Amino acid sequence: MRKTVSVFIAVVAIIAGSSLPSSAQTGADRFKGKTFEIIVGYDTGGGYDIYARALARHIGKHLPGNPMVIVKNMPGATTRTAANFLYNIAPKDGTVIATVARGLPTDELLGSGGIRFESTKFNWVGSMNNEVSVGVAWHTSPIKTYDDIKNKEMIVGAIADSLLFAQVMNAVLGTKLKMITGYKSGNEIVLAMERGEVEGRMGWSWSSITSMNPEWIRDGKIKNLVQFSTSKHADLPNVPLVTELANNAEDRALLELVFSRQVIGRPFIAPPGLDAETVAVLRKAFDDTMKDPVFLAEMEKANLEVNAIPGKDVQELIARLFKTPPAVLERAKVIIPVEK
Repeated sequence: MRKTVSVFIAVVAIIAGSSLPSSAQTGADRFKGKTFEIIVGYDTGGGYDIYARALARHIGKHLPGNPMVIVKNMPGATTRTAANFLYNIAPKDGTVIATVARGLPTDELLGSGGIRFESTKFNWVGSMNNEVSVGVAWHTSPIKTYDDIKNKEMIVGAIADSLLFAQVMNAVLGTKLKMITGYKSGNEIVLAMERGEVEGRMGWSWSSITSMNPEWIRDGKIKNLVQFSTSKHADLPNVPLVTELANNAEDRALLELVFSRQVIGRPFIAPPGLDAETVAVLRKAFDDTMKDPVFLAEMEKANLEVNAIPGKDVQELIARLFKTPPAVLERAKVIIPVEK
């Protein structure tokens, strides 16, 4: 009898033992043999693309199962194409994330067209930067300071944030910015500045300038007129901060609504509907990558700023954004034209 009981216990132990490793392996090897995709809502070569490819080179070793990581560019409709794909079509298994325009949640709040997603339902993985953008004038322009654009017309190239920021400045701060649209990317605006077609650009990420055109800063090719965020960048202590230029509390509230997007300067999102464990895995892999010494050394060598925001904090920011007081939101809708 004892022998029979012992055999039974041994068999149960074997069965239990065989099932436990299988379960553990499922967690440890969640992405083993799979392809992990990072979708970029812009063309190649711009700041979002550069940051996404840097993440792609390192996040694989922090994901369970160490999957192969690839980047796919899906430009269109100022990243609405990529966001709509992620929300409605992409697999809901954690194998696909995307980087999209930091202003998409505000666009949704303002009733912009072409949006087939709810920002609060995305799973925000994290942001690689608490981003500060700047408004610049090319060195050949007569515009040299922020005060100049309140007294003289300045022609600026405008797309996405650079268009929005110029529109808000004109309406709230009384600047005289003439916006030239039709450009497909920020790189095209840069070329337009060099050719003398436009005098400058509003809403250009400081991290993009320092990584892609540091010689322009060194040689004085561009003049920083204003910085866009809710707090100043350490590199730019003497450049006016847009929210500090407000004439009253109401103006400041509207400016903070618009420029709070800068806190999520390089956002990465996962589809809605993921289970909590998968979201936690993605966020941990992202956070671990942001602390990876090899990754940080590469970013420093490339002059790419990293000032990461955890996914949980980004998710909370988005939730607060969608609690904006109706009066502030209605005024913003009047000032900021959106695509229907």
